[in-house]
Amino acid sequence: MHPALQAGLTIVLGVGGCVGYFFFSNLILDRLIFPPKGKHIARNIRRANMLRPWLFLFPALAALAIYLAYPVFETLRLSVTERTVGGGSVFVGAANYQQMLAEQKFWEALRNNFVWLLVVPAASTAFGLLAAQLTDRLKWGNLAKSLIFMPMAISFVGAAVIWKLVYDARPEGTDQIGILNAIYIFFGGDAPQQWLTLPVWNNFFLMAVLVWIQTGFAMVILSAALRGIPEETVEAAIVDGAGPFQIFFKIKVPQIMGTIVVVWTTITIVVLKVFDIVFAMTNGQWETQVLANYMYDKLFRANDWGVGSASAMVIMALVTPILIWNIYNARKEMR
Repeated sequence: MHPALQAGLTIVLGVGGCVGYFFFSNLILDRLIFPPKGKHIARNIRRANMLRPWLFLFPALAALAIYLAYPVFETLRLSVTERTVGGGSVFVGAANYQQMLAEQKFWEALRNNFVWLLVVPAASTAFGLLAAQLTDRLKWGNLAKSLIFMPMAISFVGAAVIWKLVYDARPEGTDQIGILNAIYIFFGGDAPQQWLTLPVWNNFFLMAVLVWIQTGFAMVILSAALRGIPEETVEAAIVDGAGPFQIFFKIKVPQIMGTIVVVWTTITIVVLKVFDIVFAMTNGQWETQVLANYMYDKLFRANDWGVGSASAMVIMALVTPILIWNIYNARKEMR
């Protein structure tokens, strides 16, 4: 089938199926299960109204159960089992976790993830807040915001390819197409550097890609928060003789601290799941391994579903508290 026809058919069937489900479920509920007639009209109407929201929520709840809850429990099951030669599985308890904890690559991945957690959310939020504050003062601020936000429209793999060209190194004596090496040679560098193979520093070069992407997200959210600050408080601070830095750090930042925390934690969740950038640029080589890439290596390269699933549970355990905290703060902001 032609892709365009297939897409059109999917849309028609999807929309038609949703409309049909809601129409017929209402019809069955009101006509067959709780018909508004007889001596129990009020009770039937009340029961139908109590059941109706759950009837409408059922497709979403079913999708969440199939695509979210089931994979979590299945991954947990796989993490405590071992594949047998015949294709079955046998319960091994915590053996997969013990094997994972004994591997140096796991600790390297965990260490790198914590470094990413320290650097990327802080840098992205700081640059986003700075961009939000400065662009609001410019006549062409909307254009500047569009340019800063543009990387958000690029996939992580696309961004990795772009930055891999930035870090590209050609043999000594040839023209450098990598911007970083071109600048390095221009300012008197000895020879082109293989930036992505430099221990420790290569992790920061990878982090720069995610900071570049997430700064736009942070800027948009924080810009909206800054615009929501009452002008009266800023004007009162100016009248009292406060300078620009005092107004920013003592008046504006405290009033949007809740939004800053939400942005910070949202980026933190992205960082804990980072995979594409590392996979496309270094594939975890040269001490750049992260947890998601380690999980991928175990699941699809080593074909070790037990240890791979165990590492997936570690990622989920790290993400869950931050996710709960993020939801809590987001709800508090909306009150």
